[in-house]
Amino acid sequence: MNNFLFVAAENDALANCKAGGMGDVVRDVPRQISERGDKVHVVVPSYGRLHQDGLFKTNLNIELRGLNYTAELYEVKPKKEFSNIVHYVLHHPEIEAGDIAHIYHNDPEEPFYTDAIKYFIFCTAVAEAVKKGSFGKVDIIHLHDWHVSLLLFLREYHKDYKNLKDIQFAYSIHNLAIQGIRPFDDNYSSLRNWFPNVTFDYKALMDYRYQDCINLMAVGIRFADVVHTVSPSYKEDVMLPSSPPEFIGGEGLEKDLQKADEEGRLVGILNGCNYKNINQEEKGFIYRNTVKAIFRWLQEESKKYKADFLAHTGEKIMEFVDNRPKFIVSSVARLTEQKFYFFKRSPEAFVEILKKLEEVDGIFMLLGTGAPEYEELFRDLSYKHRNFVFTNGQSENLIDSIYLESDLYFMPSLFEPCGISQMLAMRNGNPCLAHHTGGLKDTVSHMKTGFSFDGSTYEEKIKNMTETFDLALDVFKNDKPTWNKIQTAAKKKRFTWKKSVDDYYKFLYNL
Repeated sequence: MNNFLFVAAENDALANCKAGGMGDVVRDVPRQISERGDKVHVVVPSYGRLHQDGLFKTNLNIELRGLNYTAELYEVKPKKEFSNIVHYVLHHPEIEAGDIAHIYHNDPEEPFYTDAIKYFIFCTAVAEAVKKGSFGKVDIIHLHDWHVSLLLFLREYHKDYKNLKDIQFAYSIHNLAIQGIRPFDDNYSSLRNWFPNVTFDYKALMDYRYQDCINLMAVGIRFADVVHTVSPSYKEDVMLPSSPPEFIGGEGLEKDLQKADEEGRLVGILNGCNYKNINQEEKGFIYRNTVKAIFRWLQEESKKYKADFLAHTGEKIMEFVDNRPKFIVSSVARLTEQKFYFFKRSPEAFVEILKKLEEVDGIFMLLGTGAPEYEELFRDLSYKHRNFVFTNGQSENLIDSIYLESDLYFMPSLFEPCGISQMLAMRNGNPCLAHHTGGLKDTVSHMKTGFSFDGSTYEEKIKNMTETFDLALDVFKNDKPTWNKIQTAAKKKRFTWKKSVDDYYKFLYNL
């Protein structure tokens, strides 16, 4: 039996421990591993809240900033129990919940300031737990994104954690654009402040653009035994330099990725999607679930400032309860540049789409939270356009209803490492309209399982996006046999975790 340790910032096997697709991966891959008879321990930070009903396991005494720190390891109950999987959270008062999904901090003045501190503490405590044998004898440690790459720094340079060199490390890149860049020196949230007694090689850790800083995403790529992108097409994309907004590639790390590829350490494996034991909402409840979510948010202290807006959305939704729209286009995503750059830069293209929807008695439903400027843009558009329903919050029931009851799922991502939303939409027979990039290339086939747009310039992409939307509407209105065929093909398509994890064992874990 192989013994795995998954280390990540998110884990959707636990309640309220997800901000994005990484949480799905950290939930689903261990389940596949357990089915093969191997054991998995999954550890994430407690963010000051997830440990409260947990079973205390051990204190972890570590040295940081030249001081003694004590972190606490708890075993916690998942949403669903699976054999051979044990879930843990690690608690320390300085590992606080952030403002993004009660996980990440958004520090506008100094990006990654607070997050770097909490993940420095978390990773060092995890290294101590491995050394103490808290997870048994670990064979493979699987790290996810920059938040946990510090374990590779500790393996490389820290005298107390040389034992980590005996363990194989796999490193998954979920979002290359977010790199965890912090100063080496002269800052409370700097590497030297937290590890004053560790001798390290500045050049091996530095960011190419900000050479007085460590790039924690680069640390993962440079020091892991195997590096993994979450789709084959994204692997090809990231080995090329970015040229935004026309093309998003290696984001300054393409040379590191090319080197990893030359060394046989870089592999692209498409994420899977869960097709078993899924929460199924009843059809016909999409508007009711929207209203329920709105009333719940109105009671939350943090949502009070949005009361007028939520009430406005509620009023709009009540109209649709009686007069149901004939066509629903939807998007569920974090409101970020990655997901909605095209709409932010060219709102007139989005307005054109809304006007075309009016002609078929259609609406556009968008659910998400994120960057303030994107929330403001969509709030403003929702006031002006009756057929744009912007739900500025999170609700699993409503999200399930949106995937189930939409006619077309819109995914205009500027770049997409893999994407899970298009798979969830397709699982429900909901064709997608997607930008032909990254993992969307590997999952959405134009006029077969959905609709796809691209272009060699930004202007071309926007023009092709609206023209592809016209095409989708035209097929829906005037060519029902083709529309039904696309729907059926989308629903039949299977991106199974079994296939993905077969490839993990072969290429990522070398088992």
